[in-house]
Amino acid sequence: MNSKSLKKIFRSEQIKEIDAFTIKNEPISSVDLMERAAMTIFNWIRGHYNSSRPVKVFAGTGNNGGDGLAVARMLAEEGFQVEVFFIRFINKISEDCRVNYERLKNQQIVNIKKVKSRNNFPVIDENDLVLDGIFGSGLTRPLSGLFADIVQHINSSNAEIIAIDIPSGLFGEDNSDNQAKNIVKARYTLTFQFPKLSFFFPDNEEYVGCWYVLPIGLHSGFISEVETSYFQVTSEFVSKNKIKRKKFSHKGTYGHVLLIAGCYGKMGAAILASRACLRSGTGLITTHIPRMGNNIIQTAVPEAMISLDQSDILFSQPPDLSEFSNVGIGPALGCRNNSQNGLFELMKKCNQPMVIDADAINILGQNKEWINKIPENSILTPHPKEFERLTEQLTNGFERLNKQIEFAVKYKLIVVLKGAYTSIACPDGTCYFNSTGNPGMATAGSGDVLTGIILSLLGQGYQPPLAAIMGVYVHGLAGDLAKEKMGEEALTATDIIDNLGNAFMITGK
Repeated sequence: MNSKSLKKIFRSEQIKEIDAFTIKNEPISSVDLMERAAMTIFNWIRGHYNSSRPVKVFAGTGNNGGDGLAVARMLAEEGFQVEVFFIRFINKISEDCRVNYERLKNQQIVNIKKVKSRNNFPVIDENDLVLDGIFGSGLTRPLSGLFADIVQHINSSNAEIIAIDIPSGLFGEDNSDNQAKNIVKARYTLTFQFPKLSFFFPDNEEYVGCWYVLPIGLHSGFISEVETSYFQVTSEFVSKNKIKRKKFSHKGTYGHVLLIAGCYGKMGAAILASRACLRSGTGLITTHIPRMGNNIIQTAVPEAMISLDQSDILFSQPPDLSEFSNVGIGPALGCRNNSQNGLFELMKKCNQPMVIDADAINILGQNKEWINKIPENSILTPHPKEFERLTEQLTNGFERLNKQIEFAVKYKLIVVLKGAYTSIACPDGTCYFNSTGNPGMATAGSGDVLTGIILSLLGQGYQPPLAAIMGVYVHGLAGDLAKEKMGEEALTATDIIDNLGNAFMITGK
């Protein structure tokens, strides 16, 4: 797996080390690096807002406050109507913040007001653009006192809020013990060079809003050397790892996979997964279904071969596995006793990595002692509630991520935890966050499509971690292409399948 083109995600303390190395080895003074960072914020705001929009900057006494003061100066020079509220009730102030305070003061354009108590809190109009530069990613404890009060005051204003680097009050990783009411709720977060790990968790969406990564020229050589377990998937990574088809290849070259799916009243899942598997390049697919589904699948997916279960209405027993490269199981399977027994028999017979989804995961949740019987490097694709059935009830995104990685390592499996930033945890402890997809994909059958895509890639010879990572990326990209045509509300699972061809062509460029 060529991993050089992945984007690294670092913890807050690592980012601090990268900052320090850049300052020492570029070399560049810390205040000049702050100026460079502030310029990226200024350029983003200038590109998105008219200079007639009133801007209220809230700045603390640390380096995040220094960023805010520098941006205020730049905006004022551009003709924006800027007011600065400097929150200072102690004498301690970072050197770079002090320098930018003096620069702004000497500019003599911006009105700077010191906030020392609630009596100094300004009125914030709904039309104001609020720039949050109170605290950065170095925060180590929940906000309290004056800082908590000012955050609550800002949040209650209904003004549009832009957070510099990270919303004040939010921690870069674990917010389990944080005070939610004391965290800035930004519409946009403009973060420097790298996203924070906490940005990927659904429980932090109301604070982070839409986030953008603004490069500030941190030392690329040092970045490549700093180790991390967290990565963001890129189009370049997918393109570099895509298997190129050879001229003299044939359908047998690209695998013969077995998909076990569907039960009475729910044959649509088998159709969607089978179609997605074929659209993703598999050479051959056999779909194992209850007997009553024969005419349905033969008509809806003529390219698929059929294996009929002994039961008319559900899955009860796997077929002979000798001719199949890989097996996928789960979409709309049902969780009846016969299907549970069938899954157990399948895991006993199968010695190749599997794709396990939906009801197959729910069955495992009811029989946790079976988990260690799953073939190594199999790919599980749960949504958060399904994952909790495998493990335990989890309270937040950071806790869920740690449990996901722990589970993957313990059982030597790949765990695809579905969501806005689907995360793929691997047996070596690494975790990959997907960068494609949209809310329109929260629709019936979307997960069945993903199962088909990953099964297809696995059968074509992609290593299991890569099959999962690429499958999730292409699935999301096809959803994004469908969104461009249909919008989010009208998007269906079939639309995702219909756009897989274009998605694969884009990744091949």
